[in-house]
Order: sequence, then structure tokens, then C-alpha cells
Amino acid sequence: MARGAKKAKKKPTKRGRAEVKSRKVAAGELLTLLDFVRYAVSRFVEAELVFAHGTTDPVAEAAYLVCEILHLHPDQFEDFAHTRVTAAEAKRILDVIARRITTRKPAAYLVNKSYMRGLPFYVDERTIVPRSFIGELLDSHFAGEANQEDAAGSLIDDPLAVKTVLDLCTGSGCLAILASRNFPNARIDAVDISADALEVAARNVANYGLRDQVKLYRGDLFKPLGGQRYDLIISNPPYVDAAGMAALPRECRAEPRIALDGGDDGLDIVGRILNEAGRHLTPEGGLLCEIGRGREPIEAAFPQLPLLWLDTEESSCEVFWIAADDLP
Repeated sequence: MARGAKKAKKKPTKRGRAEVKSRKVAAGELLTLLDFVRYAVSRFVEAELVFAHGTTDPVAEAAYLVCEILHLHPDQFEDFAHTRVTAAEAKRILDVIARRITTRKPAAYLVNKSYMRGLPFYVDERTIVPRSFIGELLDSHFAGEANQEDAAGSLIDDPLAVKTVLDLCTGSGCLAILASRNFPNARIDAVDISADALEVAARNVANYGLRDQVKLYRGDLFKPLGGQRYDLIISNPPYVDAAGMAALPRECRAEPRIALDGGDDGLDIVGRILNEAGRHLTPEGGLLCEIGRGREPIEAAFPQLPLLWLDTEESSCEVFWIAADDLP
């Protein structure tokens, strides 16, 4: 399945979709942010939407959309939950709720924004909606300057000494940008095969003022990099297998197929990364790679590799680490 994607549920009937689309809200019926969130949750549940793009349930997605329309950070929702919205704001909120239901596009595409580790990133249909457990792992397993007390448990001895980082299949560039926070002294290269995705990544890199630190390359995995070596390689590549692609919910089918499709067993890209990464790592480096629910097939395909599986608050065994010395 796709990153965090739930199994697609039964689609609403044509009559049900028409009723959702035609429902009107009279002036004064909904007043506060909380009112609009409750209304959105009811509509989302009724329409049987799937939540797989940064929010995991209808309440979180409703709050996220309401905040975006009102130009609030999601963390500010509780501060304003009981405040009223204007008539113009109400119209915009109801419009985005209706579009989420009728188009079934990921919410991030409707507001052109997604969050990772609390940071906003621009996103549109040219790239997958960013969602990865690697951002959390960079904070928890790669101690930086701000959390040196955790350095003893870091997978890299001295993150401040990391000089080069590679982000493969960068998409919107979010992981490369997050890596710049953990490795402030590093040059970060980010690669994607999609020119469209790299346009989105370039926008995000510019938004964070990182053009001098983060360099974007177009190409097929390591090919545009020559013989360069890196202290750390991170990647959230396409890893959905054929069965998962066939079962993708409509929300996920709105995303670029190339960013999801990992071939029959989901290992087409991941296998190439494992076979080639060793030639592009420094002796003390390592590879951090997300593969979703592919642990069993990848261990069957590479039984000789001592993959270290890392968990996060919301995932178990979906990301592995392997040191350069252990790669072919």
C-alpha cells in the first residue's frame, strides 16, 4: 500500500455524492472554527473519504483545512477553536470542504501546503504529498547541535561532522530540507527523475533560503552524481507493489504514479538503491531508507544484509538503516 494509505472503502453512491454536493448551510448555522470542523468531519465520514496524506483521521484533516483557509498553523487551532469566522471566511471553508469530497483529491493539493515536523512545504499535483517517517528519525536517531545529550545513541558519531548528504527520490525536497537542520555543516544533494517534482522542490528550497546548501539533480538515482560519495544517504523511494497499486484509494491515485510504483514486488527501486549505495558512501556512512510494509520481501531478497529496523511513534519496521561497511 502507499505511504500510510488505508484500504479503499466502498465509494458513495451517485445519489450520496449528489446529496453531499448540493447540501446548503444557512447563514448563522455554523459560527466558530469548532463548528466548521464538526461539520466537515460529518461530511467526510458520510462521503467515506480516505486519509493517507499527513492526516490519519477526519478530525485532524478537518482542523488542518480550516486552519489553512484561515492562515493559521495547525498548532494554533486550540487557541482559536471557539472564535467566530467571517461570512467570507465561512464561504471559503465550505468551498474547500465540498471540493475535498467531490474531487477526492488529497487535502494538501487543495491548499498547496503540507507539513512535516511542523514545517510547511509547498505541494501540488506534480509531486507526491510528502509523508515520511524519516523526518522523525532524523531527529531521534541523528543527534544534532540542539540535542547533543542524545549523541550517544546517534547512528552517526558526530552529526556536526557530516559534510555530505544525499536525498534520493526527493520529490518535493522536504527530506533534504529537514536534513539541513540536522546536519548544518553538510552539503546536501537531492535527486529525482521527475522534472516536475524538481520544480516543486526548487520552490521549497528557495522558500527556506537553502539554495547554497541544497543542490537539486535530475536523473535516475545515482546516475547524475558520477562517483561522488556521501556521509549519509536518505531515501523514501517508490515501494508500492503491484497489488497495492491496484488497490490504491482514489486520493492516492491523484498522485504521480512514478512516485509510488515499485514494480511487481515493490522492490524495483529499493533493490537498486541497496545494490548501488555502497559505491556512493564514505567508509563511516550509512543508508536510511523507507520501504513501507516491505520488510518481508526485502529480507527475502537480501538475506545477507544486516538491516537495522527503526520504529517511530506511528510506524514499526517501515524504515531500515544499514552501514556502508555492510553494503555490497
